[in-house]
Amino acid sequence: MSGRLPAAQALTISGPAGTLEALLEEPANTPASGFAVVCHPHPLFGGTMTNKVVHTVARVLQQAGIATLRFNFRGVGASTGSYDQGRGELLDTLAVIDFGRARWPAAPLTLAGFSFGAQMALMAAPNSAPVRLITVAPPVSRPEFGAIEQPSCPWLIVQGDADEVVDPQQVRSFAARFATPPQFVMLAGVNHMFHGHLRELHDAVAGFLKAEAR
Repeated sequence: MSGRLPAAQALTISGPAGTLEALLEEPANTPASGFAVVCHPHPLFGGTMTNKVVHTVARVLQQAGIATLRFNFRGVGASTGSYDQGRGELLDTLAVIDFGRARWPAAPLTLAGFSFGAQMALMAAPNSAPVRLITVAPPVSRPEFGAIEQPSCPWLIVQGDADEVVDPQQVRSFAARFATPPQFVMLAGVNHMFHGHLRELHDAVAGFLKAEAR
Protein backbone atom coordinates (compact mmCIF):
# COMPACT_ATOMS: atom_id res chain seq x y z
CA MET A 1 0.00 0.00 0.00
CA SER A 2 1.07 3.57 -0.60
CA GLY A 3 2.37 5.40 2.46
CA ARG A 4 0.85 8.69 1.26
CA LEU A 5 -1.72 10.13 3.63
CA PRO A 6 -5.25 10.20 2.20
CA ALA A 7 -6.97 13.56 2.09
CA ALA A 8 -9.41 13.92 4.97
CA GLN A 9 -12.94 14.97 4.04
CA ALA A 10 -14.82 16.86 6.73
CA LEU A 11 -18.41 15.66 7.09
CA THR A 12 -21.52 16.38 9.10
CA ILE A 13 -23.51 13.25 9.92
CA SER A 14 -27.08 13.32 11.20
CA GLY A 15 -27.16 11.85 14.70
CA PRO A 16 -29.84 11.22 17.31
CA ALA A 17 -28.93 14.39 19.24
CA GLY A 18 -28.36 16.62 16.21
CA THR A 19 -25.27 16.64 14.03
CA LEU A 20 -21.98 14.77 14.43
CA GLU A 21 -18.68 16.18 13.23
CA ALA A 22 -16.73 13.55 11.29
CA LEU A 23 -13.71 12.91 9.10
CA LEU A 24 -13.75 10.50 6.16
CA GLU A 25 -10.46 9.18 4.83
CA GLU A 26 -10.23 6.72 1.95
CA PRO A 27 -7.17 4.68 0.99
CA ALA A 28 -4.73 6.39 -1.35
CA ASN A 29 -4.62 5.14 -4.94
CA THR A 30 -7.02 2.20 -4.51
CA PRO A 31 -10.76 1.58 -4.11
CA ALA A 32 -11.75 0.86 -0.52
CA SER A 33 -12.22 -2.81 0.37
CA GLY A 34 -14.47 -1.92 3.28
CA PHE A 35 -15.07 0.81 5.81
CA ALA A 36 -14.26 1.29 9.47
CA VAL A 37 -15.79 3.37 12.24
CA VAL A 38 -13.15 4.38 14.80
CA CYS A 39 -14.39 5.67 18.18
CA HIS A 40 -12.49 8.12 20.39
CA PRO A 41 -11.77 8.17 24.16
CA HIS A 42 -13.99 9.58 26.89
CA PRO A 43 -15.64 12.91 25.99
CA LEU A 44 -15.25 14.29 29.52
CA PHE A 45 -11.49 13.68 29.64
CA GLY A 46 -10.37 15.34 26.42
CA GLY A 47 -11.21 12.55 23.99
CA THR A 48 -11.70 13.62 20.37
CA MET A 49 -11.54 12.09 16.91
CA THR A 50 -8.05 13.61 16.43
CA ASN A 51 -6.59 11.68 19.37
CA LYS A 52 -3.22 10.22 18.29
CA VAL A 53 -4.16 6.62 19.14
CA VAL A 54 -7.41 6.92 17.17
CA HIS A 55 -5.49 8.50 14.28
CA THR A 56 -2.90 5.71 14.35
CA VAL A 57 -5.53 2.95 14.21
CA ALA A 58 -7.31 4.76 11.36
CA ARG A 59 -4.05 5.12 9.44
CA VAL A 60 -3.30 1.38 9.66
CA LEU A 61 -6.79 0.61 8.36
CA GLN A 62 -6.33 3.03 5.46
CA GLN A 63 -3.00 1.40 4.60
CA ALA A 64 -4.85 -1.94 4.48
CA GLY A 65 -7.30 -0.54 1.91
CA ILE A 66 -10.16 0.30 4.29
CA ALA A 67 -11.94 3.68 4.33
CA THR A 68 -12.27 5.18 7.81
CA LEU A 69 -14.86 7.31 9.55
CA ARG A 70 -13.73 9.11 12.69
CA PHE A 71 -16.27 11.26 14.50
CA ASN A 72 -16.77 13.36 17.60
CA PHE A 73 -19.35 12.09 20.06
CA ARG A 74 -22.17 14.44 21.03
CA GLY A 75 -20.91 17.55 22.81
CA VAL A 76 -17.35 17.20 21.50
CA GLY A 77 -15.95 19.68 18.98
CA ALA A 78 -18.70 20.76 16.59
CA SER A 79 -20.98 17.80 17.43
CA THR A 80 -24.21 18.95 19.04
CA GLY A 81 -25.71 17.66 22.28
CA SER A 82 -24.04 16.77 25.58
CA TYR A 83 -22.48 13.73 27.23
CA ASP A 84 -25.05 11.01 27.93
CA GLN A 85 -23.29 8.44 30.15
CA GLY A 86 -22.51 6.18 27.19
CA ARG A 87 -26.15 5.61 26.22
CA GLY A 88 -26.31 8.42 23.68
CA GLU A 89 -22.74 7.82 22.58
CA LEU A 90 -23.68 4.27 21.59
CA LEU A 91 -26.53 5.71 19.52
CA ASP A 92 -24.04 8.13 17.94
CA THR A 93 -21.82 5.18 16.99
CA LEU A 94 -24.73 3.33 15.41
CA ALA A 95 -25.72 6.47 13.46
CA VAL A 96 -22.21 6.73 12.00
CA ILE A 97 -22.32 3.03 11.09
CA ASP A 98 -25.64 3.65 9.31
CA PHE A 99 -24.06 6.54 7.41
CA GLY A 100 -21.20 4.29 6.30
CA ARG A 101 -23.56 1.55 5.20
CA ALA A 102 -25.54 4.05 3.12
CA ARG A 103 -22.36 5.33 1.49
CA TRP A 104 -20.82 1.87 0.88
CA PRO A 105 -23.85 -0.47 0.74
CA ALA A 106 -21.95 -3.70 0.04
CA ALA A 107 -18.80 -2.95 2.06
CA PRO A 108 -17.81 -4.97 5.15
CA LEU A 109 -17.64 -3.03 8.42
CA THR A 110 -14.69 -2.88 10.82
CA LEU A 111 -15.37 -1.46 14.29
CA ALA A 112 -12.52 0.03 16.30
CA GLY A 113 -12.08 2.19 19.37
CA PHE A 114 -9.69 3.39 22.05
CA SER A 115 -10.53 3.35 25.78
CA PHE A 116 -14.15 4.59 26.12
CA GLY A 117 -14.31 4.26 22.32
CA ALA A 118 -13.40 0.58 22.65
CA GLN A 119 -16.40 0.16 24.93
CA MET A 120 -18.66 1.84 22.36
CA ALA A 121 -17.31 -0.40 19.58
CA LEU A 122 -17.91 -3.53 21.65
CA MET A 123 -21.42 -2.45 22.61
CA ALA A 124 -22.28 -1.58 18.98
CA ALA A 125 -21.03 -4.91 17.61
CA PRO A 126 -24.12 -7.08 18.33
CA ASN A 127 -26.38 -4.76 16.33
CA SER A 128 -24.01 -3.98 13.48
CA ALA A 129 -22.39 -7.30 12.44
CA PRO A 130 -18.79 -6.13 11.89
CA VAL A 131 -16.35 -8.42 10.12
CA ARG A 132 -13.64 -7.52 12.63
CA LEU A 133 -13.26 -5.65 15.90
CA ILE A 134 -10.23 -3.72 17.21
CA THR A 135 -10.25 -2.53 20.82
CA VAL A 136 -7.37 -0.60 22.36
CA ALA A 137 -7.17 -0.34 26.18
CA PRO A 138 -10.83 -1.23 26.80
CA PRO A 139 -11.97 0.10 30.24
CA VAL A 140 -13.15 -3.28 31.49
CA SER A 141 -13.79 -2.15 35.07
CA ARG A 142 -16.85 -0.22 33.91
CA PRO A 143 -20.06 -2.08 34.88
CA GLU A 144 -21.25 -2.29 31.27
CA PHE A 145 -18.48 -4.79 30.52
CA GLY A 146 -20.21 -7.40 32.64
CA ALA A 147 -22.85 -7.75 29.92
CA ILE A 148 -20.54 -7.64 26.88
CA GLU A 149 -21.38 -10.49 24.52
CA GLN A 150 -18.89 -12.66 22.68
CA PRO A 151 -18.34 -10.90 19.35
CA SER A 152 -19.07 -13.12 16.38
CA CYS A 153 -16.09 -11.82 14.41
CA PRO A 154 -12.29 -11.83 14.75
CA TRP A 155 -11.33 -9.50 17.58
CA LEU A 156 -8.10 -7.82 18.67
CA ILE A 157 -7.32 -6.28 22.07
CA VAL A 158 -4.16 -4.17 22.38
CA GLN A 159 -3.16 -3.22 25.92
CA GLY A 160 -0.13 -1.56 27.50
CA ASP A 161 1.28 -3.20 30.61
CA ALA A 162 2.10 0.20 32.17
CA ASP A 163 -1.40 1.61 31.67
CA GLU A 164 -2.21 3.93 34.57
CA VAL A 165 -5.92 4.25 33.65
CA VAL A 166 -6.99 0.73 32.66
CA ASP A 167 -5.70 -2.19 34.75
CA PRO A 168 -3.75 -4.45 32.34
CA GLN A 169 -4.41 -7.61 34.35
CA GLN A 170 -8.15 -6.92 34.46
CA VAL A 171 -8.06 -6.63 30.66
CA ARG A 172 -6.20 -9.95 30.43
CA SER A 173 -8.79 -11.61 32.69
CA PHE A 174 -11.64 -10.07 30.69
CA ALA A 175 -10.22 -11.44 27.43
CA ALA A 176 -9.76 -14.91 28.93
CA ARG A 177 -13.39 -15.25 29.99
CA PHE A 178 -14.67 -15.81 26.45
CA ALA A 179 -15.07 -19.26 24.92
CA THR A 180 -13.18 -17.99 21.88
CA PRO A 181 -10.76 -15.44 23.35
CA PRO A 182 -9.75 -12.42 21.29
CA GLN A 183 -6.25 -12.03 19.99
CA PHE A 184 -4.57 -10.29 22.91
CA VAL A 185 -1.43 -8.18 22.54
CA MET A 186 0.22 -6.82 25.71
CA LEU A 187 2.83 -4.17 24.94
CA ALA A 188 5.69 -3.80 27.43
CA GLY A 189 6.31 -0.41 29.00
CA VAL A 190 3.31 1.23 27.32
CA ASN A 191 1.05 3.63 29.20
CA HIS A 192 -2.57 4.53 28.50
CA MET A 193 -1.84 7.16 25.85
CA PHE A 194 0.86 5.07 24.10
CA HIS A 195 3.38 7.93 24.50
CA GLY A 196 6.42 7.03 22.42
CA HIS A 197 4.91 3.68 21.42
CA LEU A 198 2.58 4.40 18.52
CA ARG A 199 4.77 2.28 16.23
CA GLU A 200 4.13 -0.79 18.39
CA LEU A 201 0.40 -0.07 18.27
CA HIS A 202 0.60 0.35 14.50
CA ASP A 203 2.41 -2.97 14.12
CA ALA A 204 -0.03 -4.85 16.38
CA VAL A 205 -3.04 -3.68 14.39
CA ALA A 206 -1.30 -4.23 11.05
CA GLY A 207 -0.36 -7.78 12.07
CA PHE A 208 -3.95 -8.55 13.00
CA LEU A 209 -5.23 -7.24 9.66
CA LYS A 210 -2.64 -9.21 7.70
CA ALA A 211 -3.50 -12.43 9.55
CA GLU A 212 -7.19 -11.90 8.87
CA ALA A 213 -6.51 -11.31 5.17
CA ARG A 214 -4.83 -14.70 4.74
